[in-house]
Amino acid sequence: MRVEDLQQITVLGAGQMGHQIAMLCALGGFETVIQDINESALKSAECKLHDIMDRWVSKGRLSAEEKESAFKRLRFTSNFEDAVRNTDFVIEAVVEKLEVKRDVFARLDELAPPHAVFASNSSTIVNSLVASETGRPDKVVNMHFFFPPLVMDCVEVVMSEKTSEETAQLAMDICKKINRTAVLLKKEISGFIANRILGALQKEALNLYEQGIADFKDIDIICRKALNHPIGPFELMDLSGIDVGYYVSEQRYKETGNPEDKPAACIEEKVKQGHLGRKTGQGWYTYKKEGVKS
Repeated sequence: MRVEDLQQITVLGAGQMGHQIAMLCALGGFETVIQDINESALKSAECKLHDIMDRWVSKGRLSAEEKESAFKRLRFTSNFEDAVRNTDFVIEAVVEKLEVKRDVFARLDELAPPHAVFASNSSTIVNSLVASETGRPDKVVNMHFFFPPLVMDCVEVVMSEKTSEETAQLAMDICKKINRTAVLLKKEISGFIANRILGALQKEALNLYEQGIADFKDIDIICRKALNHPIGPFELMDLSGIDVGYYVSEQRYKETGNPEDKPAACIEEKVKQGHLGRKTGQGWYTYKKEGVKS
């Protein structure tokens, strides 16, 4: 299948990643369906996207006509079967839990057309772990967008040993059409490239904090001022979602059995408290509930 042949892209999950990925697809000219089992999540996603696109229009990044056309190409639904029955390409953006993703891919394989290609936006779970739930592992690939997708210009496209070259090329071509820089990885590794590098930085930052070497605010200041990072590691955890990092570490530990890969105690505590970062108004820092601007 060629990118020119795509009639519909479906994005599963209307959370902080999914709704922005869907808008990228709509802005790129694709008829796009965004599905979530939670109606309130769909309504919230639609409101957030209107707010973001209105800001883009006011700043001259987008014309009012382009905004209107994009929303005409974007449809919201809570019905899974309706969302995938006529789709050509699916981008899964559900919670970062392997068992949930496996269930989703099993349902996809049953309900989506035989030609449809499945991509996972997982930030760490390799696609072979979910492709095994389908009868089309050659049509499964990772497309890891970065948060927030409407801002970050990078996508890691990752092949397994069974992903076909045609599938990988289609994912790359979609990225080009939605104006995102794609990097193709032909070998799977948990965490891919960016998150393995970032994870090493965050692990050391958490280690220094838990040892009492420095306060988290001071670690952030050093990373910003001395290393010229745009934001510190604790600020980034709040931005991405502390629960996301927790699930990534939990999955890595399940795969390796290495105690060093277990989530840090302070991260586990914040997840138990529901202090997940900007999206809850409280993480390492306290925020006014204004959301993440794009």
